[in-house]
Amino acid sequence: MSTMAKKGWRPVLAIILFFILWEVGTRIFDMPSWLLPGPIQIFQEAWTSWSIYTEHLPSTIQLIVLGFLIGSGVGVFVAICLHLMPLLKDLFYPFIIISQNIPVIVLAPLLVIWFGFGMLPKLIVISLVCFFPITIALLDGFRQTDADLKHYIQMAGATKGQTFWKLEWPNALPSLFSGLKISATYSVMGAVISEWLGASKGIGVYMTLASSSYRTDRVFVAIIVIVALSLLFFLLITLIEKRVIKWKPEEGINPYES
Repeated sequence: MSTMAKKGWRPVLAIILFFILWEVGTRIFDMPSWLLPGPIQIFQEAWTSWSIYTEHLPSTIQLIVLGFLIGSGVGVFVAICLHLMPLLKDLFYPFIIISQNIPVIVLAPLLVIWFGFGMLPKLIVISLVCFFPITIALLDGFRQTDADLKHYIQMAGATKGQTFWKLEWPNALPSLFSGLKISATYSVMGAVISEWLGASKGIGVYMTLASSSYRTDRVFVAIIVIVALSLLFFLLITLIEKRVIKWKPEEGINPYES
């Protein structure tokens, strides 16, 4: 049994203890359900109202997937352009950093004014939160390419394009997937925020309706669904990474051990 497998029970036990303390605390202090419901009430609500959530899930998942794909594509394209054209990097890199210091929730009203209440402003919100981690991670991956190996293949007659696709791009793939995993979780958050711009369906819409009616148990159910979607999306990217990057050793495993 690996070290990671031996330690796997610890976070599970911590989560179980957290829920037990939460439930006991709400009963001891007699917390009103509209203020802080207990885990049992939350899970009961999730079970009895599951059909309602399934009406909202497809809309949110569609936004997550489309926004993530667009944001990832833009992030990879921008990173490649900035890497291959250093002048562009000097000009636009500061603007990329500045773009992430503007809260997305502040941009939301402007996007509605400019593009209306359709799908476009929602996809822009998700793309904005997704492209930055991918761009920065990929640029770092390109920068960490072994300089001696790069000099060697250039001395062997490799063109700039061959150097990029044969050496720099494969070397940057682990960094790319690190950015993709971060963006995968951000895309779920971005989708929920974008649904506050006037959507008719979605987990974000459901959460807004639940909070306005003081159904705190339903708000917690929506939070659980959001966390589950984030974890599933993160796991999917991790599985794809293991398929694509076969030379990368697993974390916590020494490749030189017999």
